[in-house]
Amino acid sequence: MAKRVLITGGSRGIGAATVARFYERGWQVAFCYHSHHEEAERLQQQYPGIIGICADISDAKQVAELFERAVVQMGGLDALVCNAGVALPQKLLTDISEDEYNYVMNVNVKGTLLCCQQAAKYMVAAHRGAIVSLSSIWGEKGGSCETVYSASKGAIIAFSKALAKELGPSGIRVNCVCPGVIDTQMNAHLSAEDKQNLADETALMRLGTAREVADVIEFLCSDRAGYITAQTIGVDGGIW
Repeated sequence: MAKRVLITGGSRGIGAATVARFYERGWQVAFCYHSHHEEAERLQQQYPGIIGICADISDAKQVAELFERAVVQMGGLDALVCNAGVALPQKLLTDISEDEYNYVMNVNVKGTLLCCQQAAKYMVAAHRGAIVSLSSIWGEKGGSCETVYSASKGAIIAFSKALAKELGPSGIRVNCVCPGVIDTQMNAHLSAEDKQNLADETALMRLGTAREVADVIEFLCSDRAGYITAQTIGVDGGIW
């Protein structure tokens, strides 16, 4: 029987590439999205049988309904990918408002927590499962004028390591993936010169692709990674 995965923030970028990778590997796939309705519709047309559900992952009620719908339609849950995330335009710390701080933390940190809470209910009962959360190189190294985003992604690393210890006795693995500079919509605001400068700072002298991140995510959720947990894995081309 095909394994079943729920991917948050699956309508575009790394999320959409992850949906495609799991689908190609024979998984049953459900994904959620919030505001990118057209992209979500195109993805469902491209990959028949995947399940797209609109939900705000920072809202506990919507998250509970998301998981209930996904689990009922797929018949269970074997893996969760916490990919949904937001970032602010680069700003000095002194220019960041409380509302902006709350926005980033509510989606990136609270959203990950809420989704993992729901996944744990199903996975602990089954005594198996895998969770992969998306952090960032900024969560490991910190980024100038990216203080709040860096803090949110650093929190996800710590949260994932702690959760791996908590859920390990129930046969559930938890890992974290830290992408570097990936050529997606999130970095579309960068100029060609900025992108080249960032590429020059990687050992591989190029930006990463969403597919390269998706390959690692799918591997970590699969049985091929059965003895890997509590790890933070960089997909960053050897930057810095």
